[in-house]
Amino acid sequence: MSHLFFLSNREIGRFLGFIILLLTVSSCNKIEHDDQVMVHNGAYSYQGQMLNGQYNGYGELSLNDSVVYAGMWRQGKRYGNGVCYDSLGRRIVGKWHADTLVSGTRTDSLGTYVGQFNRHNQASGVGTYDSLNANNHYEGFWHADKRDGFGFASTERKLRLGEWKENHYLGERMVYTNQRIYGIDISRFQHDIGKKHYPINWRQIRITHLGSISKKIIQGEVNYPVSFCYIKSTEGTTIRNKYYKSDYRNAKKNRIHCGSYHFFSINSSGKVQAEFFLRNTFFQKGDFPPVLDLEPLPSQIKKMGGTEVMFREVRTWMHIVEHRIGVRPILYINQAFVNKYLPDAADLRSRYNIWIARYGDYKPDVHLIYWQLSPDGRIQGIRGDVDINVFNGYHDRFEVFLNAERIK
Repeated sequence: MSHLFFLSNREIGRFLGFIILLLTVSSCNKIEHDDQVMVHNGAYSYQGQMLNGQYNGYGELSLNDSVVYAGMWRQGKRYGNGVCYDSLGRRIVGKWHADTLVSGTRTDSLGTYVGQFNRHNQASGVGTYDSLNANNHYEGFWHADKRDGFGFASTERKLRLGEWKENHYLGERMVYTNQRIYGIDISRFQHDIGKKHYPINWRQIRITHLGSISKKIIQGEVNYPVSFCYIKSTEGTTIRNKYYKSDYRNAKKNRIHCGSYHFFSINSSGKVQAEFFLRNTFFQKGDFPPVLDLEPLPSQIKKMGGTEVMFREVRTWMHIVEHRIGVRPILYINQAFVNKYLPDAADLRSRYNIWIARYGDYKPDVHLIYWQLSPDGRIQGIRGDVDINVFNGYHDRFEVFLNAERIK
């Protein structure tokens, strides 16, 4: 690092002033050697070719004994191939146009960037970055030395395709079409709205609106079939959905793939809740994997004894249900839970498929199977708001899921 060159803000100002001064070199002292000239201006010096009083051809600009830029010039401006060091001492081999670096290769102790630059010698535009000490690769858009825009990143363990903002991964922005596989989840609240009761007309079921909470890229008319439906069966150890049996039977009668879910309670053990769920729920051949709906508040987690206790009971529930039914359950959680608590349970994140509630326009960055994209969708045949979900994949992957993950 001792051989790299660093420019302070004051030195950058002096350097820019000197570049302007080069355009009027007649006022400077010159020493000519064949087709070479030497120009001195304080601590700065230029040695190279000239044409008609301007720097033209190959030349080197130095500050004291350190070369700032070595490369081609045209009419007093850097133009063509050259080498320089930026203000952080990173070496750049690039191409200049009208005194501005436009593209090149920048190398430092961490890795190599290849792509476009802005006038401040920062990565901006399209470029790739490969780290030296790890298998990290990114290719996509940059702004002011940060990943910003659409890009693709890969590490030894993960692939990411989507959008970045100031080096932060936002996710993939999904396009909604009739080629996607959509589903809903329901409970008694699709029947009981206020003091009124409404039946579900299962023969009319169609998705007509994807909700308004988040922005969505939609192509074509929203008039999608419901390919799967999850129905709440139980909660804790005492609550049963009184509409569960009729909704389950009617959904299957209308050839909609069904699954059942249990709402987790902090007031009883995972073992007792699993037994309660198993006693009161249908598990027929071809049904979707059962789901544990985990939505505790921070105060409830604290009351339960903390995340360690909570995840211990969750693991118990998942293990018992998997052992009894023969398929791995799915864990339903929201984005806030993923951010705050799931890092404490890496085994759950890696072993089980995740169904996540995230009401944003970017696809969640987890081991995703379903994405609940809105709680305020509209379904022909159902009164009021309905949760809308989308399967993570198209029909080819959905067929694989149907063959491998359903109850045998």
